[in-house]
Amino acid sequence: MRLLTHNMLSSNIKGVANGFPLRIEVEKVVEKKVDLNADFLRNIFPKIEWKAFAEAARTLGYAELPEDADSSFLDSDDFLDKFHHALLELHLEEGALICPETGRRFPVNKGIPNMLLHEDEV
Repeated sequence: MRLLTHNMLSSNIKGVANGFPLRIEVEKVVEKKVDLNADFLRNIFPKIEWKAFAEAARTLGYAELPEDADSSFLDSDDFLDKFHHALLELHLEEGALICPETGRRFPVNKGIPNMLLHEDEV
């Protein structure tokens, strides 16, 4: 699961007011090379919740992103390289996503998050 996916997911358990961002529990991270597309990065940047994204990257062991970033950073090739790497090349292969309110664990196996809810959670 890429951090792009993680940044778009939240817990939809009944009664949860704010299920974002899901905490990450890491068992295995892999890197998969992807060609850099600067236009894509510039277009997706406004949709990214930066603080959650940077924290998720640190959880996966990547500490090269700044704490805060705004659109002015997109003029830097160095920033685009680091943003690209964290967003598209780091993959949570095995682990779990954890609801920040309930502590409910959603397993991630073979890079696929299982966000299915139990009957009593809908």
